[in-house]
Amino acid sequence: MKRLLSTALAAATATAGVVIPSAFPAGAVLDGTMPAANAAPASSSGSTTPPHVKVESDPKPSQIIPIPPNQQTQSGLRYEGPMAGAPLGGASIRQSNTAFYHESRDLSAFKPGDILGQRTISYHALGLQFPVSVVQIRYRTTDAQGRPSVGVTSVVKPTGKPNGRLVSYHSVYDSLNPEHSPSRAIEGDFALGTFSSGMETAVLIPYLAQGYSVAIPDIEGQTADFAAGPEYGQITLDGIRAALNSKKLRLGTKAKVGLLGYSGGAIATNWAAQLAPQYAPDINDNLVGAATGGTLVNPIHDVKYINGSPLWAGVLPMAVVGLARAYDLDLDPYLSPYGKRIMTKLRNASLFEVHAQFGGVTYESMFRPEYKDPRSVPGLVDVLNKVNMNLGPNPDVPFMIGQTNGGFMDGTMPGPKGIGKGDGVMVTGDVRSIADKYCKAGNPVLYREYEILPHTSAFALWYPEATTWLMDRFNGRPAPSSCGHIPRGNSLEALTPVKPAPHNPKAPQPQPGGVAGIRDQLNI
Repeated sequence: MKRLLSTALAAATATAGVVIPSAFPAGAVLDGTMPAANAAPASSSGSTTPPHVKVESDPKPSQIIPIPPNQQTQSGLRYEGPMAGAPLGGASIRQSNTAFYHESRDLSAFKPGDILGQRTISYHALGLQFPVSVVQIRYRTTDAQGRPSVGVTSVVKPTGKPNGRLVSYHSVYDSLNPEHSPSRAIEGDFALGTFSSGMETAVLIPYLAQGYSVAIPDIEGQTADFAAGPEYGQITLDGIRAALNSKKLRLGTKAKVGLLGYSGGAIATNWAAQLAPQYAPDINDNLVGAATGGTLVNPIHDVKYINGSPLWAGVLPMAVVGLARAYDLDLDPYLSPYGKRIMTKLRNASLFEVHAQFGGVTYESMFRPEYKDPRSVPGLVDVLNKVNMNLGPNPDVPFMIGQTNGGFMDGTMPGPKGIGKGDGVMVTGDVRSIADKYCKAGNPVLYREYEILPHTSAFALWYPEATTWLMDRFNGRPAPSSCGHIPRGNSLEALTPVKPAPHNPKAPQPQPGGVAGIRDQLNI
């Protein structure tokens, strides 16, 4: 344990900035360059290309969807003020060129993973430029409803001697605003919602230094479909397809691939591994293993667990917004007046703007009294079953899964019967059960349960072990297994719809408590 804590401390130190510079080539420093000062002259279309962006020619030249003049954004450093639907204002410093994300061609003419466009840029962290090369790829993928959509992945080239291997790392950026996606952060945008992407630079360093390429897909898609797990997985798998087929990266279609993600990133990791045998069998053959921690397994259990909690309750309305968006679910007829207000208020929110800012939010305060049981909301049961990992297909790769049950440290008390302890936001019993599901499918699963620490802090214990475990899989070492020794978990059966309660005009409408209640009363 002392050795593990020492390693975790080193990882935390790296995040603070001590190790980061040493992982880059000699002379790699924060150059302080302001792209706007040296930006190329504006073209006739009114757009510019900053010096850190090299636009590659596509095999089939892209035709960009025209953007209305009042929505056009030019490359170069600029400040953008408050945004509606972002509780703390959503102001940001922008360097990205939004044209790259738009595609006018008929996506149905392309196969999942087909490259639509790519460019080479410099890596940025927290808005600061590093001399590390990134290939950003726009590709065809599939959304939550099975429709063709556009995906973007950022593949960071190794700083050490390339070894021809790829790690697909899935960010914890958790946001309802597509402008907070990792690709924008890596291009140089900086806002509260991109802060986690910048801090995750420390996570990439051990892989880059040892020759791995690291793909960082925008797992929520281009509409920020927060919590829509199957979509995360499809975007991830198609991003890997695109990376392996990119001539700019020269990885090749036989390259070994590992999956890595914690918290929101674990959603992508688990779903990608589960969907790969059916959705992307070509990629499944490349997978060496998947390392995850702090995983959202069954969202309805998380609703009951974080309901009204002081720090994590705000994730509840974020998930409702994200799932309704992903599955075109109109919840307006069932929402309470407060529910309508908060869904509007958080429609562009990031976790950084919600965490602890909306403590005390409850499901009951968001929905009318006759829909106090989530199973009574038309259409919601179908969506919740679709994002229940236990109801998805089985993976066939080794897993390392980490979870903690110290949620009381964040003020989240154990949930009701059938829920139990968690890490403050994720339910430990659910994670045990998904690990057991993978075991029963014949996969070696190393399960680690950390005591006392809450969700965020547990990353420092999980990450060093996950990295060692994943590199062992790349190197062909036998995968260890906890199967047969994993504590008993929760039931993860499918939900069945129930009828709404009879309408009673005199029934009291619950109101949010805690900070959320105060914010609502003050209209902030």
